[in-house]
Amino acid sequence: MTKFRIREVEHCWIPMPDGIRLAARIWMPEGEGGSYPAILEYIPYRKRDLVRARDERNHPYFAAHGYACLRVDIRGSGDSEGAMPDMYGKDELDDARHLIQWIASQPWCNGRIGMFGTSWGGTASLQAAVNAPIPLKAVLANCATWDRFEDDIHWMGGCLLTDSLEWGATLPAILAAPPDSATVGAAWLDAWNRRLEKLSFPLRHWMRNDVRGRYWRRGSVRFRVERLSCPILSIGGWSDRYSNSVLPLVKARPDICWGIVGPWGHHYPDQGEPGPAIGFQDLALEWWDHWLKPEIPGDLNWPKIRLWKRGFDPPRNRLKVRQGNWIAVHDIGSVSWNSLHLDAGRLRCGPAAAEESLSVPFDMRHGECAGDTGYFGRMGGLPLDQAADDGRSLCFETEPLGKVVDLVGGAALYALIERTAPQAQFVCRLCDVDPNGRSNLVARGILNLELDELMDVSRPFASGERLAYTIRLPSTAYRFAEGHRIRLALAASYWPLAWPTASDPGIRVLSGSRLELPAFPERGDPATLPFPEAKELPERKSWRMLSEPNLERTRQSVRDGKVCSSWSLAPTTTRFDDLNTSVTVGTAAEYGISADGPQGARFQIDHEIEIIRPDGKAKIDSKLIAERVGKVIEAHGILVAIWNGRELARKIWKA
Repeated sequence: MTKFRIREVEHCWIPMPDGIRLAARIWMPEGEGGSYPAILEYIPYRKRDLVRARDERNHPYFAAHGYACLRVDIRGSGDSEGAMPDMYGKDELDDARHLIQWIASQPWCNGRIGMFGTSWGGTASLQAAVNAPIPLKAVLANCATWDRFEDDIHWMGGCLLTDSLEWGATLPAILAAPPDSATVGAAWLDAWNRRLEKLSFPLRHWMRNDVRGRYWRRGSVRFRVERLSCPILSIGGWSDRYSNSVLPLVKARPDICWGIVGPWGHHYPDQGEPGPAIGFQDLALEWWDHWLKPEIPGDLNWPKIRLWKRGFDPPRNRLKVRQGNWIAVHDIGSVSWNSLHLDAGRLRCGPAAAEESLSVPFDMRHGECAGDTGYFGRMGGLPLDQAADDGRSLCFETEPLGKVVDLVGGAALYALIERTAPQAQFVCRLCDVDPNGRSNLVARGILNLELDELMDVSRPFASGERLAYTIRLPSTAYRFAEGHRIRLALAASYWPLAWPTASDPGIRVLSGSRLELPAFPERGDPATLPFPEAKELPERKSWRMLSEPNLERTRQSVRDGKVCSSWSLAPTTTRFDDLNTSVTVGTAAEYGISADGPQGARFQIDHEIEIIRPDGKAKIDSKLIAERVGKVIEAHGILVAIWNGRELARKIWKA
């Protein structure tokens, strides 16, 4: 394949219809008069510094293979003008469509455009695929969500995640960082002051919208899936919360969607940990060449779904490589089910011998072994040995398995439940227990029992009434080995991953409940497996890591009647010598709760960004504290913006 020399444009203004200008960095094949297909990445993470190194792994590689590539800062972020009141607002979605039309009209573009990204950028790509503009021929969505309420960072099954609170402090810090004078020009300081004046704190919206409703449907392509109108490649990782979007998306639109889920967390797959990583850039080129270069012969003979099927790994905070193998699923509609019934501490193939009503524990230490949701892509934070949390749960388990059992898809618990309080949090963990008693987390789900099936409104409540619920666990691919046991663990709290209810809901589960484990026909296909190997890109790096400390975690401990834990990522500095610029990011979190109940629940997050460049030093400090006051969660924060040691703005806010 011919490789091109690259011409790079460090900064370009792209006008929007309302007069706001968006800032872009562009890479394209070098040469006069040529026109090429284009690839767009559209995110708020500062093209000039914050994710500059990540951008340079992808865009120059695509450009060298015949594409014009654009990295655009969303309005209100980085070097772009304007303000961002919330994620995925109307202006942001409209701007994406205007960008696509603007790119298609440029003389260096042949009118065929692809859009891609990870996390926000992947979700923005899915949103652009709804009634896609004519030039948009395909998208690639990595670590993206199709359901902003159920499979995003904010709520899990209608239960508030502390991840949402962390993001509530982190996003304003990113948006509050200044434009760069070297690209924006002499007006950068006035632009920064205007941005700080209009700075928003979207956590207010996220906490107040505690049911799915219209707010969370906005931007959730799950509810507009029939309007998706261009081919989509959806990629995820089992160690990332967003991975649950991949299989449902492909199942909903198998005519235009393909899916890949590996073992990694919230990363591009070439940087995937736990591994094995794959060659994302070469995989993406296969995708782009097929849809954006119709002159290249060949058929995209891919399976609908390719999955890393995990095996048992001894649980630990960090794994470099997981056990398992790649499988291909060609017919996602051909699912079979294994049924296991809950019976007096056992999971058995037949119905329960007698009806029992069993109490579900409400223990504030349940969640000690949870790890992260995987959203922030930190190295480490995997679920630990679940045995301690299993001991704080109501457990059901099989006898040692006489043969392997495969789980491919989303397990479901059909449960008959009673409770004594309207507010109730039901936690369901599916674990693999090896012959040595080590308990490995396979999948987990949380459900707010107060909400209806669509999580739009509250159900009518009567104390002690017996109701049927379906708890759908996130999709996964896993093999339970012969001699291992399948364990189902149930609890009524999951701190510090999720904010607990105000009091013990008095949940009881009836033994007539059952667990369903799905599996799909699969085959390893030499024509499509394995993937391209991951490459170390780019060949010449424009950055150096001046500090790259490990993430430090403390296990839960009880001090003065409080259960305390914390983690911190000491400041990490990336230096760009060509720009004489460095960016440093650091975060620390503390959790505390009463050992006797949820009234003492408290969470604090501190996030800082420091940018040192030729004209000075900017520092953004963002702090958020959330605590339970009676039945209410109160959150307040402070953000301080400093330039060359002088405080430029101080924002105090409440959610």
